[in-house]
Amino acid sequence: MIHIKKNMPLVDSRLLDELRTQPVATVHEAMGRRGALDSSVKPITRRMKTCGQALTVSCHTGDNLMLIKAVNMARAGDVIVADMGAAKDSGPFGEVLAVECITKGVSGLILSCAVRDSSEIEELGFPVFSSGICVKGTAKATLGTINHSICCKGQIVNPGDIVLGDADGVVIIPREEAKEVLKASKERTAKEENIMKRLREGESLFDIYGYQKIMDCLECVEE
Repeated sequence: MIHIKKNMPLVDSRLLDELRTQPVATVHEAMGRRGALDSSVKPITRRMKTCGQALTVSCHTGDNLMLIKAVNMARAGDVIVADMGAAKDSGPFGEVLAVECITKGVSGLILSCAVRDSSEIEELGFPVFSSGICVKGTAKATLGTINHSICCKGQIVNPGDIVLGDADGVVIIPREEAKEVLKASKERTAKEENIMKRLREGESLFDIYGYQKIMDCLECVEE
């Protein structure tokens, strides 16, 4: 078995730059409400944002050996997405690895478990999305995989998929769908801007979308 794969399919940097401007919620809706990681995964501070291609990691529960290796081989712009096994209460990533990530130009980290040194990471400004904060340390003794397909917090993530994270959470965009998702996201943004303009002019969202028809079909009775 090959534990570590080094080749990742790349997407155009201009496409990434445009996707970086899109809100996570908009992209999720534009994809047909797909791609969102479990709601427990949030940035350790609300100002953090990330966008880049996924360098995927699978670690044994309570062990961060492969995560350290992933940081070692990460390229500028990568977002490391790590399935850390069953235990959520461990802190496999902290200030020391954050410094290495920043030096390498890594765009962010998505963890299925907790993180530690949260104050120091916040001061460094490195975008980390995790399911919590925990001081518990981890072993460095068990192999996992790098750049294989993984399941992270309810979503399949393939190497090279696009990861987008902001204050609302994280969404995974399949690499082969990226252009279509960007187009649909822009169209949704334009539509919402028009809707908000109409709301400011006094209209109601209920009437704009014709929700009364749905309530009539459900035989809603009003006083």
